[in-house]
Amino acid sequence: MNGQEHIAKTFAETRIQGRAACMPYFTLGYPQSQSSLEIIQAIADAGADLIELGIPFSDPLADGPTIQRSTQVALENGISVQRCLDLVAGLRQLGLHQPLILMSYINPLLAYGVERFAAATAQAGADGLIVPDLPPEEAAELEMSCHRHGLALVFLLAPTSTPQRIALVVARSSGFIYLVSLTGVTGARQSLPPDLADFIQRVHQATDLPLAVGFGIATPEQAQAVGLLADGVIVGSALINAVDQASDPCTTAGNFVREIALALAVDRTLVEA
Repeated sequence: MNGQEHIAKTFAETRIQGRAACMPYFTLGYPQSQSSLEIIQAIADAGADLIELGIPFSDPLADGPTIQRSTQVALENGISVQRCLDLVAGLRQLGLHQPLILMSYINPLLAYGVERFAAATAQAGADGLIVPDLPPEEAAELEMSCHRHGLALVFLLAPTSTPQRIALVVARSSGFIYLVSLTGVTGARQSLPPDLADFIQRVHQATDLPLAVGFGIATPEQAQAVGLLADGVIVGSALINAVDQASDPCTTAGNFVREIALALAVDRTLVEA
């Protein structure tokens, strides 16, 4: 089973269960390489369905202060693209079975070599890539490499996306589509955007691919509200904030994700009825 198939199988399972997938984000190498492995394992054990793993980069334009800080700490501790891939392989060796999607900006991939990176990513055991600063119009080389190695390549849509843009991203994405819930950078928010339901519905009408919503989701209540509309809910900054404030980061991370997963466990078919 390749990466695309692994992701599709997981979303098919959550759809059968009538719920959205729990998709936490965590930065590889934060706060240290070994501790990030332990935290990610705790996240997996707590009920994550898929896990987004950030590859640290010095200029993370789409990320807010929390994720920026985590990536900077990881870089200062010597994390590299190769070390991130080694950590992914280490997670697989520990028995972690969930789909793993790497989030990276394009510059680290270009420096590593696009084809070499795709091959190494698949070899390490990751299932897909999210590259927020790579538009579909410039993605042909990476698309071909991902296809060769069975990796999903996930593109993003924003609430301001036009019907033409939605059609382009739908045609080029594999695995799922990442819906940015708001205009701006990542980070926990106090409330959800009022036009989110309309945005999700517009994209749903254009594709059968799963839609995962991220940016600004901070609480179980917010996750549940989004989960009634979308196929996956991505939570990152709020999780890292919780870890930052914890005396026991693994337990705290696990408890945080468990609460999100429980909030998403509601059967949407019953709610809709």
